[in-house]
Amino acid sequence: MVNRITKILGIEKPIIQGPLFWLTNAKLVAAVSNAGGLGVLGAAAGQYKPTGNTAITVDNMRKEIVATKKLTDKPFGLSLMFDDDPSKDRHAQPMIDLMVEENVPVAVVYANHYIPKWFDLLKEKGIKIVYRPATPTKAVVKDAVDHGVDVIVATGFDEGGTVPSNVIGTFSIVPYIVDVVDGQVPVMAAGGIADERGVRAAFDLGAEGIFAGTAFLATDEAPMAENIKEQLVKLDAEDEVMFKAESKYYRSIPGTLPAKLVKMSEEGKSNEEVWRAADHYKGMQRGMVEGDLDNGYASFGMGMSFIKKIEPVKTVVDRLAKGIPTK
Repeated sequence: MVNRITKILGIEKPIIQGPLFWLTNAKLVAAVSNAGGLGVLGAAAGQYKPTGNTAITVDNMRKEIVATKKLTDKPFGLSLMFDDDPSKDRHAQPMIDLMVEENVPVAVVYANHYIPKWFDLLKEKGIKIVYRPATPTKAVVKDAVDHGVDVIVATGFDEGGTVPSNVIGTFSIVPYIVDVVDGQVPVMAAGGIADERGVRAAFDLGAEGIFAGTAFLATDEAPMAENIKEQLVKLDAEDEVMFKAESKYYRSIPGTLPAKLVKMSEEGKSNEEVWRAADHYKGMQRGMVEGDLDNGYASFGMGMSFIKKIEPVKTVVDRLAKGIPTK
């Protein structure tokens, strides 16, 4: 189909694969783009050990971009995560420079609010901006739209990973944000969408595209641990546990560390204490990349209930696309 999102991003189907940090690599991203969607390299795509060095981090990302180009001639994107204080963002400028040098056409930006320094630079360089506010509030979205972002992602509490601070479900936040933008830019729906029924519902509520993460994890191409893929297709959303942590909440499938984090949360430990015990995002890496739920956790969106087998990425994209209206 052709709509505003496909035209803006130069893709065939208005489906974006969520960045997913180290759970992305050239193989996954190229597969999504080749299937007609937009694959996105996460902030640590293909990288499993922190470098502590910006130049090395950028060089590693360049290698992943080059590898992706060898597997697809279709557009793909790069995830950018901005700090509230631009002076603390040591990776932002080098990563934007890298996007320009390697001709990566789309930035999928995750930030609490519009950061003029970086957003304006992306626009100046001709890079399309898909902006996914950490928590999509009226004020944050309106400010970003007024400043000219190309696409807004409305994320509901149904998502996996770092959920929004406001406990508002996907099918409540999507029409709300659609009303806020009032047609100025297209809105994509994110959170718990894993089959054509969810896609159809999102479009009925005014979304013009789908932004999906969990849906792409039980795939042949995803670099997630095989034992966690098996758990993903075996378990349902009701099997996940939830604990408080920075900034608000996290979910995980059951395991030794998740049970400990839930207990700490129930005992009234602070979000900071629980997040420290989770070992921050390193705990998620241990759980989802290394498959270690004794020392890590694995977070999925509510759409996991509809994922019943490990399949090729193309099968997932085609299934999601069945829910997109043809007119």
